[in-house]
Amino acid sequence: MAGRLYGVGVGPGDPDLMTVKAARLVSGAAVVAYHCAPGRPSNARSVVASMLPTGVVEERLEYPVTTGSVDHPDGYESALGDFYQSAAERLAAHLAAGRDVVLLAEGDPLLYSSFMYLHDRLSGRFEVEVVPGVPAFAAATATTATALVRQEDVLTVLPGTLPEPELARRLADTDGAVIMKLGRTFPAVRRALAAAGRLDGALYVERASMPSERWLPVAEVDESSVPYFSLVVVPGDALHGQRSRMVSSKNPEPLEGSEPAEATPAELLVLGLGPGPDRWTTPEVTDALATVGHVMGYAPYVNRVPQRAGLVRHASGNTVEVDRAREALELALAGERVAVVSGGDAGVFGMASAVFEAAQDERFAGVPIRVLPGVSAVQAVAARAGAPVGADFAVVSLSDRLKPWEVVENRLRHVAQADLVLAIYNPASRTRTEQIARAREVLMEHKDAGTIVIVGRNVGREGERLEVITLGELDPTTIDMSCLVIVGCTGTRVDNHGVWSPRFVTPEPVEGDR
Repeated sequence: MAGRLYGVGVGPGDPDLMTVKAARLVSGAAVVAYHCAPGRPSNARSVVASMLPTGVVEERLEYPVTTGSVDHPDGYESALGDFYQSAAERLAAHLAAGRDVVLLAEGDPLLYSSFMYLHDRLSGRFEVEVVPGVPAFAAATATTATALVRQEDVLTVLPGTLPEPELARRLADTDGAVIMKLGRTFPAVRRALAAAGRLDGALYVERASMPSERWLPVAEVDESSVPYFSLVVVPGDALHGQRSRMVSSKNPEPLEGSEPAEATPAELLVLGLGPGPDRWTTPEVTDALATVGHVMGYAPYVNRVPQRAGLVRHASGNTVEVDRAREALELALAGERVAVVSGGDAGVFGMASAVFEAAQDERFAGVPIRVLPGVSAVQAVAARAGAPVGADFAVVSLSDRLKPWEVVENRLRHVAQADLVLAIYNPASRTRTEQIARAREVLMEHKDAGTIVIVGRNVGREGERLEVITLGELDPTTIDMSCLVIVGCTGTRVDNHGVWSPRFVTPEPVEGDR
C-alpha cells in the first residue's frame, strides 16, 4: 500500500503554536521533508527539531536559487519548476514504497508555501492530507495587539514582490492589509505605503513569535536590515482614522459663534484614459490626474490610475453611471477636486454624457465641468489595421441597456444603406449574446458577404489580437466585450500595407435609389 503525504503547517516559529495534530504527525514520522535555502538551515525544521523521532529519514529539499540570476537556459521559473519536479520524485519514491511523508511548511501549507507545488505534482498519484498551521500574520497581529479588521472591513494579503504601483493601488483600495515577502523588497513596499497614504499606522513585525521577534512603525525601520521573515501589518483602523482626519481637515468645524463657511465648488474633470496602455494616456490627462484628490469610475478604469499620497479612489460597477456622476458632482460642490475616468475617450460611450445628465440638477449649476479627450478604442483598432476609417464612418453601440433594440437595428440599417464604414462598440457581454448575431443579419441585408471586417481584441493590452475577415466569415460566438468590430464599406480594401478605405468612394446604389 502506498504511503500518504502530509502537508503540515508548523506555524510562525514558536513550537507552542503548532496544532496538536501537527505535533503528533511530526513526532511519529518515518520521513520528514522540508525546504531550505542553499547552504542554510531550514526554519521549518528548526521549529520541530525537538519533536523529531530517533531514526527519522530527513529529505532536505534545497532550492537551486532564491533570488538574482539563475544558470538555467529557460530562466528562473523553469529552474524552480525543474526543482519541484525533482523534489516530487524524491518524495514519490518514499510514498511508492509505502512510507508516509510529513512535508513541513512554515505558517500554513497553502499560504505562499512551497508545499503547494509538490501537492500539484503528487496529489493525483498519492493520498494527500493538509494540516493547517497558524499563519505568520496571525502571530504578528497578536504580537502587536493590533485589531487588523473589524465588522465589514476587507482584509487583503499582499506579496511585497508586487510591482510598486500595483501594490500602492491595492493598499489604497482595502481596509486592512498584510504585506508578506519583504527582505529586499522593503524599500519599494515602504514607498507604496506612502503613495497609498497608509504609512502612518503601518507596523513592521520581524520573526513573529520567535525569541528574536521585534516590531516597530514601518516609518522607523532601517531598510538595510530587513530579513525575509518579516511582514507589515496595516490595520483597517488606520484607514478609518485617516479618512476621518481627511474629512475634518477639508471640512473643519466652525469656530464657536461663527457661521460655517460655504465651500467653493471645484472644477469637475471628466477624463479619457485611452484604450489600454499607459503610453496611450495623453500628457494632459496625466497632468490633470496629478491635481485631483478623488478619482471615480468603473473599477477596471480606476485601477489604471497610479496611486499617490492624498488620492482617494471610488470604484464602482458598470451600470451606475449616473449615480457615480452625482456622487462626483456632490464632492465637487463641496470643494473637492474630482476626476471621473473612462476608458478610451470619455465622450465616446463614456462618462461625459452621464456627468452632464446628472449636472442638469439645479444644485450643481455652480460646478464647472471640463472634459479632456482620450484616444478612443476605434482609433486604436483602426490604427493597428491601417486606415479603415480614413473616410466617412459611423459608430454604434450594440448595448440596448439604455435604448430599445429596435432603435439599434434601425440605425444599423441606415448605416449599411449609406455604405459607411461602421465601428461597433459593446458587441457582446455575458448577458448580451444575441445582439452581434442579429447585427450581422441586419448588415447583410444591405452589405455583401465579402465586406471586410476587422475584429480587434484587447488592443493595446495583454492578449492583443487583430483579425481581418469578411462579414460572411464573422462568427458571433467568438465576440465578447474585449472586442471592437469594424465593418468596412464597399470601397474598403486589403493590400500588403493593411486595411484601408479610400477617401472618395462611389457606392453602389441601394434598392429604391434607382
